Amino acid sequence: MQRDLFVPMPRATQRAALLLVLARDHTGRERGISAADLARKTGIDERTLRSLVSAMRADGEAIAATPETGYYVAATPDEVTECCAFLRSRALHSLRLEAQMRRISLPDLLGQLHLNT
Repeated sequence: MQRDLFVPMPRATQRAALLLVLARDHTGRERGISAADLARKTGIDERTLRSLVSAMRADGEAIAATPETGYYVAATPDEVTECCAFLRSRALHSLRLEAQMRRISLPDLLGQLHLNT
């Protein structure tokens, strides 16, 4: 069984490499790339890759992804909207699970969190 070997590099270097590959080769939904392929292409393990994408999104980078498209830099407002809708549905799924575990309704949980629905 072949294992991919990842060479550790500073986080700032990883971030720059990830953004370069995405911007150069994967702009637009139709040019998305899976996490596994992006990890191989950049030399960044998948767990770190996902963490970097989250941090970059928090900094305002329009890195979109869905399971169907893979990762890509959003090229249009519609692509940003599509990704945001996916992220929201994933977050709501997690909140539904939390509500069930706490044995309260989702509206009650959202009210406790003071979130707009």
